[in-house]
Amino acid sequence: MAPTFNAIGIAVADMAASLSFYRRLGLEFPPGAEREPHTEAVVAGGIRLMWDTHAALRTFDPGYEPGPPSGGWAFLCAGPAEVDSVHAGLVAAGHPSVNAPWDAPWGQRYAQVRDPDGNVVDLFAWAKPEEEPEGEPEEGPEGEPEQKP
Repeated sequence: MAPTFNAIGIAVADMAASLSFYRRLGLEFPPGAEREPHTEAVVAGGIRLMWDTHAALRTFDPGYEPGPPSGGWAFLCAGPAEVDSVHAGLVAAGHPSVNAPWDAPWGQRYAQVRDPDGNVVDLFAWAKPEEEPEGEPEEGPEGEPEQKP
């Protein structure tokens, strides 16, 4: 049996600030998670996003030093108006805009902001609902999304 992709790790300087940002994007965390060195959120397809503070990472990697922001995440919004409103809400909460909402040439309304650790977070929606791909990914064995070549 081959390994199954299951999780993505996110290193953060300030757990409370990071979770506050991602809660604004609809992710759910256990109560009190902002006071813990590690927490997780399960997203579509059962993939786990795992947040660890820099201090927590140093408990098993004493030489750990955070590098420059390198993560990039994309959040699908319900429509173009939601891209605009979520972007405006995040900017009003003090998060820097990378790119204000625009109509991208590939048929999406798009915007970008930075999370508290400097990672770029994309917000997007299909500009025309008829252009949105239909359906969910097909499921393979054990309910996992089927991986196509």
